[in-house]
Amino acid sequence: MDILKLIGRSKSLFINDLLRYEPLLQKVVSESTFLVLGGAGSIGQAVTKEIFKRNPLKLFVVDISENNLVELVRDLRSSIGYIKGDFQSFALDVGSWQFDMFLQENKQFDFVLNLTALKHVRSEKDPFTLTRMIETNIINTIKTVNWAKENGVKKYFAVSTDKAANPVNLMGASKRIMEMFLMRESSEISISTARFANVAFSDGSLLHGFEKRFIKNQPIVAPNDVRRYFVTPEESGLICLFSTILGNNMDVFFPKLTPNDLHRFSEIAVRYLKEKEYEPIIVDSEDEARKLIIEFNGINNCKKWPCFFSSSDTTGEKDFEEFFTENEQLDLVTFEDFGVIKSKVDFDTSKLDFFVSQFENFKKSNECNKIKIIEIIKFLLPDFKHEEKGKYLDSKM
Repeated sequence: MDILKLIGRSKSLFINDLLRYEPLLQKVVSESTFLVLGGAGSIGQAVTKEIFKRNPLKLFVVDISENNLVELVRDLRSSIGYIKGDFQSFALDVGSWQFDMFLQENKQFDFVLNLTALKHVRSEKDPFTLTRMIETNIINTIKTVNWAKENGVKKYFAVSTDKAANPVNLMGASKRIMEMFLMRESSEISISTARFANVAFSDGSLLHGFEKRFIKNQPIVAPNDVRRYFVTPEESGLICLFSTILGNNMDVFFPKLTPNDLHRFSEIAVRYLKEKEYEPIIVDSEDEARKLIIEFNGINNCKKWPCFFSSSDTTGEKDFEEFFTENEQLDLVTFEDFGVIKSKVDFDTSKLDFFVSQFENFKKSNECNKIKIIEIIKFLLPDFKHEEKGKYLDSKM
């Protein structure tokens, strides 16, 4: 599968920056120790692979998914092989007491990369998953950056999202608040982050869903009015690596993509099927798509596939993506294919402390109230425009 072709590009990003900075990346990585949290997710695996192939002194990877860790190790052994340094993986939840014990016994790291996240907009649909999203995206970041600060870590990296720029959904808002907490800690430890686009065919993404539907002989469904930027898994790993190694304190890296790089999911679905040598058949409803796939499956060597494309009507969807706001200062000169937001330290300590205390009160009272959670988010982000449409992606095919 030619991912670049499917997302409308003919070449990879960052080629020129890699040529220029590879000797420095190689030197720093080979002389350093790394702890990667959430290292078995799609982005985590990509950046772990970038670190591994540059032969670090130590690379420990933590992830809640035991199966994904197994696949990560198999992938590394099958593609690169081995390194001289100490490489280990640990199936741990960053919010658990077992992980706390792990941190007590493993304190010597130069770089900590936090890739843990609940990344789906659909995670805001109920107060229970929403609370876990805040715990993962914000509270665990506070916990691990404080540990890094106390144990002499040189650089702490945490992945953000383009949805943190003028957020309209609670996932984006949670990452924007995460950035604010990192700003507060940046006076005591060097911190960098990254906002970037959809990672094409990453686990759980809509494009990954195209593959799953194809394998299972099911219709392909996509919005036809939503445009998104896309990067490949390898490019996502490079964004994280560049920000970690070459970013200054509080730099936010993003890919230099233009409006011409925005593509509709429906367009990519058509390209995907055509690469598979199937003719997309556009239908008018989910029911028609389900009936038609049964009909096509009953025809030998049928090279047609039903697709249902519709407008987006679910909570939290943004018509377009943006990596930065008009109030943020940009460096578009240092790198050829990366842009860098030069973040200003802008936070209110009392408001940040209030946010944490309110969230802890929710936990102690065993209370999961979505309205109250949105209220404390808006207390920190008064310009947050959250439109509740009463319908989420789980209500669609």
